[in-house]
Amino acid sequence: MDKKDLRILFLGTPEISAVVLENLIINGYNIVGIVAQQDKPIGRKQIVSAVPTKVVGFKYGIKVYQPVKIRLDFSFVKDINPDLILTLAYGQLIPHEMLEIPKYGCLNLHGSLLPKYRGAAPIQFALLNGEKKTGITLMEMVDKMDAGKMYLKKEVDIIDDDNYDSLVTKLEGCAYNCFDEGIQDYIDGKNKGIEQNEDDATFTRKINEEDQIINFDNSAFEIHNKIRALSCNPGVYFSFHNEKIKVFKSIVEDGVYEVGKIIKYDKNGLLIGTKNGALLITELQKPGKRILKINDFYNGNQKLFVPGENLI
Repeated sequence: MDKKDLRILFLGTPEISAVVLENLIINGYNIVGIVAQQDKPIGRKQIVSAVPTKVVGFKYGIKVYQPVKIRLDFSFVKDINPDLILTLAYGQLIPHEMLEIPKYGCLNLHGSLLPKYRGAAPIQFALLNGEKKTGITLMEMVDKMDAGKMYLKKEVDIIDDDNYDSLVTKLEGCAYNCFDEGIQDYIDGKNKGIEQNEDDATFTRKINEEDQIINFDNSAFEIHNKIRALSCNPGVYFSFHNEKIKVFKSIVEDGVYEVGKIIKYDKNGLLIGTKNGALLITELQKPGKRILKINDFYNGNQKLFVPGENLI
C-alpha cells in the first residue's frame, strides 16, 4: 500500500511526538487526524498554550481531537475510519474497543528497547540508570502496558554529555526511521512480530516531586545521572538556606569526602561531597533568576557558598 493511501490517526502530545508527526506529514504519510492531551498552562505566567502536536495540526490543517478521557470519548475514531492508529507519547491508555477499530490495528513507537523500560518515563529512566544505549521499538498495542509484539527496534547511543533534551533529539529521528522502515512489511503481512520475553521486562513510573530533590547521601554518579535525566524537565534542586537551588550540569569527581560538605567553590564549579565521590556543579540557578554557567554565577554570588559548610 502506498503511504498516501494509508489513513493514519496519530496519537501523541509532547515535542517528540510533534517532531515525528511533522516528519510523517512532510514525507507524504496520510495523517487523517491527531489526538492529543488537553492544553495546559505553562511557564511562570501559567498561560494556557496548545500542546506541540496541536500546533502541528493547525500548521497543516489537520483536525485535532483532545478528549479529557479517551476511554470514555472515542466515538469520533469510528467516524474518521483510520486504517492504522499510531501512538507516540500520547499519555493515556487506549481502550480495547478503540484498538479494534483500524483495519491494520494499532502501533506504538515506544522510547526504549523493549522489553526493557516499559511504562511512562523510559527516556528519563535510561539516563537515571546510566545506560549506554537506548532506542525506539515499533510495537503492537495491546491491553497490557507496552507488552505487545515487537516489529522493529532501532538503537541510539547515550554519551556522557547527553541529557534529556539531547537524547530526545536523537530519538526523534530514530522514531521516524523506525516507523518508515517497518511499516510496509507490517502492512504487507511480511513482519509477524516477535513476542516479548516477560522475564526480561522492566518497568518505569511517572516522575514525581520527590525525584526532583538532590540527596547528597547518594553517590556522585547517581546524582549526576539524575541531573542529566530531570534537569530539563521537571527540574532538580537542593535546598540551601531555605531556597531551592536548581542544578543543570555537573561532573563526577573521584575521591572520599564528607557527605554534603562544600569542598570548593570558585569559577570552576561548586564541589560537594557525596556518599561516593564528589559532584562538581557547573550550571545552576537561584530562585527567580536566570540559569547561569558557574563562571557567571560565581561572579555575582561569590559569598553564597562557603567551603567547609555542610548542605545536609
